[in-house]
Amino acid sequence: MMLRRLLGVGGAGLVLTLGLSACGPVENEVPELSQSSSSSIATSESTTPDASPAPEQEAEADPGETDSGEEATPEAGTAAAALENLAVKGRAPKTGYERELFGPAWADVDHNGCDTRNDILARDLENETFRPGTQDCVVLTGLLADPFTATEIHFQRGQDTSTAVQIDHVVALSDAWQKGAQQLDEEQRRQFANDPLNLLAVDGPSNSQKGDGDAATWLPPNRAFRCDYVSRQIAVKARYQLWITAAEKDAMSTVLGNCPAHPLPDDVNANTAYQVTTTGTQFPATEVAPEEQPIEVPAAPANDAEVLPAAVPETADTATDPRFSSCAKAKAAGHGPYVSGVDVEYNWYRDGDNDGINCE
Repeated sequence: MMLRRLLGVGGAGLVLTLGLSACGPVENEVPELSQSSSSSIATSESTTPDASPAPEQEAEADPGETDSGEEATPEAGTAAAALENLAVKGRAPKTGYERELFGPAWADVDHNGCDTRNDILARDLENETFRPGTQDCVVLTGLLADPFTATEIHFQRGQDTSTAVQIDHVVALSDAWQKGAQQLDEEQRRQFANDPLNLLAVDGPSNSQKGDGDAATWLPPNRAFRCDYVSRQIAVKARYQLWITAAEKDAMSTVLGNCPAHPLPDDVNANTAYQVTTTGTQFPATEVAPEEQPIEVPAAPANDAEVLPAAVPETADTATDPRFSSCAKAKAAGHGPYVSGVDVEYNWYRDGDNDGINCE
């Protein structure tokens, strides 16, 4: 794996407890046979070969069980061990869920001057280029080895091309809301939505197909990545003390059956891009000239699909947003916040508290 931009996010550890049980002594012993009895038995066996049962074929051992037939205990530090420590409950109602409950989209939680979306693009893409004057924050182009599809995607920022690469919440926000995030406070949910451990740059159509699904309803088409994907979901749920459903645990156990020693991801993994062997290449769609680009308000995304800001021509010098008359309308369409010196859109709206960010 390749170490990319470091993102400062801490995490809570897991505490594993093991219980021990004792066995009582055997009270009744079998008395020893006398010499004559032993001889008699030996003679009987030797003179009546048909009385001896045919040797049974030795049963093949299940690699997931011990000699006593019990399932083997997962090794400490593995995703399989962490899975056993997650609470298993039913899915809570989605009532009350809103994206805003997890804070503004792509906040700068590590205060490095770059929003989370661009941080993750810079981490997961190679050969990136950046918008001039943004201190290497706004990613314009790059090459993604997509872990979901094993496809090499040539990313190009633009109205018709940005959606080719989206930032996936490994544990979807809606799924988290239904499995314990309602009990998290506002800051914890904001950290959850921007935690690099819970974020991956991936193929846009695959991310939209996933929606807010869990491991029981959706897994990456790239089977070689499924152990990494499920292990990362387990790590995120353990960090934020979220639960899983019985069906979800069964699906995760099935995947981890192919990699029982797979380690539980940590913050080192959160700051590292996966090395993916790709089997195909995807180039960006041809963009029309800026003056021919239509101005459209994007439709609301389905489920938990990512909301992407519409691209603005690099040469835009208009004093107002040609699409929306207010921050409220821009936010309702899934746009903002805008950062001074980073987003052209910042100049189109008033920054009431002069903190360098508007449309929050």
